[in-house]
Amino acid sequence: MENNYSKAQLSWLLVLRIFIGWHFLYEGLVKVLNPSWTAKAYLMDSQGPFGTFFGNMSANAGLMKYVDFLNEWALVLIGLGLILGLFTRLSCIGGILLLVLYTLSHPALLNVTYGMPMEGSYFLIDKNLVELAGLGVLFVFRTGREIGIDRVLARILPVSCQKYII
Repeated sequence: MENNYSKAQLSWLLVLRIFIGWHFLYEGLVKVLNPSWTAKAYLMDSQGPFGTFFGNMSANAGLMKYVDFLNEWALVLIGLGLILGLFTRLSCIGGILLLVLYTLSHPALLNVTYGMPMEGSYFLIDKNLVELAGLGVLFVFRTGREIGIDRVLARILPVSCQKYII
């Protein structure tokens, strides 16, 4: 697959991919390596139209084990995928889905105060949505095929498997 990216364009897309990947990987590792970490407090703090949904989720101890496990390892795998350029498009989709859930749980609305500390002041657009937009850019520019393991996979995998994966 040929592209017309300049070296500067490709370099900045790669920097974006690695930075977002690092953020996801680090957030995941911090949670995986802390055996007492749970998303329960975060979900209990949820506000907005989906606050009840996330609050009910946090009240179910059995469900929280799955939520915590999936959140931790999704962050790690998405981060690794982005950093390595491995299954880049799938990593972007996974990251976007996680960020949508985080946004639904803690929307940036006026006159909403969260119990957990937040950096900055937001209205509608917060850091999660900015990172989500970055993942959207990476999804359409397919940097893993230029610099990453996806470049090798593009030669091996059937074209029908490549559309949303690499």
